[in-house]
Amino acid sequence: MDEQSSLLALFTSSFLAATLLPGGSEAVLAGVLIAYPELHWSALILATIGNTLGGMSSYIIGRFLPDEKTLLKKSGGNLRGLEWTRSHGAPILLLSWTPLIGDLLCVAAGWLRVNWLWAILFMAAGKFARYWVIATAIS
Repeated sequence: MDEQSSLLALFTSSFLAATLLPGGSEAVLAGVLIAYPELHWSALILATIGNTLGGMSSYIIGRFLPDEKTLLKKSGGNLRGLEWTRSHGAPILLLSWTPLIGDLLCVAAGWLRVNWLWAILFMAAGKFARYWVIATAIS
């Protein structure tokens, strides 16, 4: 795979990993950085952008969820991510990269109508920090 294809695969896997679909982009990032160490910053930035856009797709899904009573009924009352987001606001999205709860936080932020600009900024910061740690460990 050439550099351009590797970066496209990284962007795609980063986007999909941040949606409600299962997947992990860390291995793809590691593979790109091992094969093309000169792409360190390009890979880091593309992975962050892809993962942030994937998180924002979950945020948008949250905007279309039903009202709170219906949501409570359908979830069986388990709305931990919603309560964390309600309590902490956009800064909780620094944790949007975490497995399992990250997607819930993004959806909750959309449902609670957290300002989209703050949401994207906190999401990107958290996701960048995670990828930076991985990229630094590899190089």
